Amino acid sequence: VAPGGVNLAEAAERADALAAAGDEKALATLRSEWGDEIEAVARDGDYRRRALAYRALAQFRFRQKRELLRRGLDDESPAVRGAALIALESLSRDHPGDVNAYRGLLRELAARDPNVAVRRLAVLCFRNGTPGQDTIRLLEGIADDDEDDPEVRKTARSVALLLAKRARTR
Repeated sequence: VAPGGVNLAEAAERADALAAAGDEKALATLRSEWGDEIEAVARDGDYRRRALAYRALAQFRFRQKRELLRRGLDDESPAVRGAALIALESLSRDHPGDVNAYRGLLRELAARDPNVAVRRLAVLCFRNGTPGQDTIRLLEGIADDDEDDPEVRKTARSVALLLAKRARTR
């Protein structure tokens, strides 16, 4: 529990509501009150608390915390990596540069992470990036790998098709 006797999950819900309502001033105030707390929770020894911090990044629309997001993508816990990927996907919807900044790490997670859910989330993040041919080829390779998880393959195929279509219309 931090500022105002509210916990991080409650503050994140409030931030999400403010962002949805378009109240940028109140959201900025909430960010300034909670920025240090989010950083501290992201360093917690408990993976559940770290995952909460990465979910909060998206709810707070905290694009300024890119280095913190990178730490989450590199975390030992699949739950934390997944939460960081969900945050990246959310933050990058209107900012493809966010996906492009993490393209190498996303490629590694999509192709080699031992956790299937993390791999699928990494593939989903590519939807919001620029349609690079190398990414499309990677996704097609994942989609064509008969030994890979069916859901990862299906997701990779749909994202590859979307990116290929976007590349043709450019």
